[in-house]
Amino acid sequence: MVLDTSTYNLGLLRIDGRRWNELRQIRAQIRTQAAADGSAYFELGNTKVMCVVSGPNEEGKKRGATSASGAGGGGVGGNAADILVSVEVCGFSTVDRKKRARGDKRTQELQSTLANSLAAVLHTHLFPRSTISLSLHVLSQDGSLLACLINAATLALIDAGVPMDDFLVACSAGSTSSHAANDEQADPLMDLNTQEEQELPFLTIATLGETDKVAVLVCESRVQVSRLEGMMVTAADGCRNIRKYLDAVVKEKGRKMVAEGAVEKGVSMAMDIGA
Repeated sequence: MVLDTSTYNLGLLRIDGRRWNELRQIRAQIRTQAAADGSAYFELGNTKVMCVVSGPNEEGKKRGATSASGAGGGGVGGNAADILVSVEVCGFSTVDRKKRARGDKRTQELQSTLANSLAAVLHTHLFPRSTISLSLHVLSQDGSLLACLINAATLALIDAGVPMDDFLVACSAGSTSSHAANDEQADPLMDLNTQEEQELPFLTIATLGETDKVAVLVCESRVQVSRLEGMMVTAADGCRNIRKYLDAVVKEKGRKMVAEGAVEKGVSMAMDIGA
C-alpha cells in the first residue's frame, strides 16, 4: 500500500496516530546479561535491539566484525583501543523472515558507521593494545534501525564502564513529500517507521549529550537542501528527548544497585562520562 502523505501536516496525525514531533514508545534496560562486561536492551516502537559489550581486553578480532581505531590511532598494538562491532539481524526481525548473510553490504555499512561514530566519542587512548567488542542483535525492525543500534550501544558501553565524552544519542527524521514532488513547504517528521522510510526522504543524526553537536549524520535519500535544516532540527529535538530517557534509566539502575548493596552510596558505577 502506498503511503498517502497528502494529509501529513503539522496539524494532523500520522498513519500510526503520532503527531509530527512525537517519538514512538521507548523502553530500555541496562545490565540485561549478568555474564557480560556490559549489556543493554533498547526498544523504539517495534524496533528492538540488544547489545553486549566485551572488554576492554586483549582479544583478537572477531569473525565478521568491523573495526575502527580511536582518535589516538593505532588500534590493537597501538596507542588506542580498537573498537570491533558485529551486527546480527535475526531472520524473524521482519515480516518476510529473510536471513542476512555475514557479508551483507547493508550490515557492513551499519557496522562501519557504528564503529567510526563510537571511536570518536570513546576515550580509547586509555586502553592501548586493547579491543572493545560490541555484539548487536536486531530482534525486530520497524524503522530507525541505525538510531536504535547507536542508542543500545551507548547504554551497553555505559554499563561496561567504558569512558566516553557523553551520551551518544541518535534519532531519525524525514520530510512529508519526496524529492520529485519539489515541495518547498514540506513539513518535517520525527522518528520514522518502516512504511514512512520506504516512501519519504529521511536522515539519521546522533548528537553528543544535551548539546546540538552532531557526531553522526547519515542521509541516503534525495532531498531539497531547503528542507534539510528542518529535518536536522527535528531529529536533534528527538535526540534530546531520548537522552533524557536514557539518563533516567542509568540513574534508576544506579539507585537500585545502591539499594541492593552492589555499590556503596556516593561511589560511581565505574562510569566516566565527561561534560
